[in-house]
Amino acid sequence: MTEQARPPLAGIRVLEVGVFMAAPFAAMQLADLGAEVIKVEDPRSGDPVRASGPFVEGESSPYLRLNRNKESVALDLKSDAGRQAFLALVATADVVVENLRPGAMARMGLDAAGVHAVNPRVVYASGSGWGQDGPLAPLPGLDIMAQARSGIMSITGTPGGEPVKVGVPLCDLVCGLYLALAVTAALRERDRTGVGQAVDVSLFEAGVSLAVWEAGKYFATGDVGGPLGSAHQSQAPYQAFRTADGWITIGANTPNTWAGLCRTLGMEEALADERYADATKRHALREELQDLVEARTTTRTTGDLEAALGATGVPCAPINDYGEVFTDDHLTARGFYWDAPHPALPPQRQIGSPMRLSASPPVRDHAGPPLGADTRAVLERAGVPADVVDAVCAVRS
Repeated sequence: MTEQARPPLAGIRVLEVGVFMAAPFAAMQLADLGAEVIKVEDPRSGDPVRASGPFVEGESSPYLRLNRNKESVALDLKSDAGRQAFLALVATADVVVENLRPGAMARMGLDAAGVHAVNPRVVYASGSGWGQDGPLAPLPGLDIMAQARSGIMSITGTPGGEPVKVGVPLCDLVCGLYLALAVTAALRERDRTGVGQAVDVSLFEAGVSLAVWEAGKYFATGDVGGPLGSAHQSQAPYQAFRTADGWITIGANTPNTWAGLCRTLGMEEALADERYADATKRHALREELQDLVEARTTTRTTGDLEAALGATGVPCAPINDYGEVFTDDHLTARGFYWDAPHPALPPQRQIGSPMRLSASPPVRDHAGPPLGADTRAVLERAGVPADVVDAVCAVRS
């Protein structure tokens, strides 16, 4: 590897004590950017995602993707040998990322205070449902609870319909992204001060932080939004419309795109109508406008509309299912998907990193490893005493 192609986080060692989603997703971002990520798992069962199907020859398919570019070390952190081995790794680490329930790491003496007593340079990043303090902190908090309490579920779905969560675990994933961002910022601060710090990111606050339009409305007017289906909170037309053979999303919220939509659909009378003069006025008449637009779109196919609207510069896109997404021509042309080797399985197709750095591209190394596959090698590399290494490895033998 040339110096120019050296990943931006090369030389950074990360210990991940992660389960399910937020911390593993954060650590995956760091690994993609070149950090050495050592995933510490319970030797008996590992990250619970390992038990989540579907399975590829006994290995969890989600695990193989969520934990790519990492090494797996199996440690019982409740045992003396496990804690000793973990703290030996801490002595050489730059970052610890964990998302156990608040207090769990402290009970093992492995919280920020315990880690900083061994290595004050460590950035100690914690993800949790509700944060490390406050009245909700002790409670379990999963993605759906965070989506519910953060208000996301109150605006998702159709008017009058049952509560609906976003299809992907949005709060988990955004929490993971914030964790990764905060870690890189804290590492930059450590470059200046020589001292690490604690990072606290919650699924709850991650979800609330996304309410940009809703906060703009509430803090200006006191109005509380509700579900709008696919429609925008304040502009129109900006939603999904029926076609002759499915659906298409259209966002014609500027003067030029609104004019392009009207001319493409033969709606010149709407273009001249003062009631539709701007996006705010159009939003006030959104349901009426939806009927007007769909009277035209339902007479044409999605493909025809996509081509015609695209030719006039009107933003639009079909609603793809994931079978279409994972075989998309554009993503394929950009090399977004890649095949990661695995020691016991055929190469495993991976979703690429959306972070494209011209001089130091993200790492494409290997799929999520078997449980404990790297335990002995990692501990010996860190200088852990041989008797401790043997005791740790004996737990799984």
